[in-house]
Amino acid sequence: MWKTIGNNIEKYRSYPRIVGETGGKDFVLAHESADADVVATALLRGAFEFQGQKCSAASRAYIPKSMWSEVKKKLVEEVATMKVGPTEDFSNFVNAVIDEKAFDKITNYIDQAKKDGMDILTGGTYSKENGYFIDPTIIMADDPKYTTMCEEIFGPVLTIHVYEGKSWKEMCELVDGTSEYALTGAIISQDREAITEATWLLRNAAGNFYINDKPTGAVVGQQPFGGARGSGTNDKAGAKVNLLRWVSQRTIKETLNPPVDYRYPFLGE
Repeated sequence: MWKTIGNNIEKYRSYPRIVGETGGKDFVLAHESADADVVATALLRGAFEFQGQKCSAASRAYIPKSMWSEVKKKLVEEVATMKVGPTEDFSNFVNAVIDEKAFDKITNYIDQAKKDGMDILTGGTYSKENGYFIDPTIIMADDPKYTTMCEEIFGPVLTIHVYEGKSWKEMCELVDGTSEYALTGAIISQDREAITEATWLLRNAAGNFYINDKPTGAVVGQQPFGGARGSGTNDKAGAKVNLLRWVSQRTIKETLNPPVDYRYPFLGE
């Protein structure tokens, strides 16, 4: 959009303003002090609500090895209870994705992960016989830069990297440097020092930053929403400041006692 406008700038009477939010590759980073149940719930809701078809959906997660067995057990058990089906039945937690194009794109990522020998913790199955249904899928990635850790999928697919032997600072730097997007992200920790450090180190990684919660669910009018980098212009929709992006400000000066001589006092002898 910027390039098109720039190439046609002579057609505009004033310089255009662009306000936009594109996509995200939203993260959940767990500290070793985190509660395993809190981590698992944030992932389950953040990744699979609305079939993961939210720009803020959790799609990559980093879990310390010290708590992985407990988190893994919870994830596997709870995903098994998630009902997949049409919206007419309110007990279905996961519904169909929006259309066939989306279905094909999402399942291509799943199929490629299988071909690459990735461990599929849950799901990996799908069918469009009675609708575009994809089961909640969790992919395990030893490589924190694997494709599904970096690219937006926009579906019920979560990729998890289990880390060990790295400092909290190193993990924050890894998260910050993995994706071109910077829409939402969450850290889960009971260590206030770790929270403070991550809040600073990840200041450019997420326009909406969550502490001890899933990275989704901003309330319109209460939590201004937006992201920078590849995610957009971070104009914080839902905030008063957003309005200034849509107007051309005008300043008016009225002089009630106008001067009648061009000479200033300092010009005198």
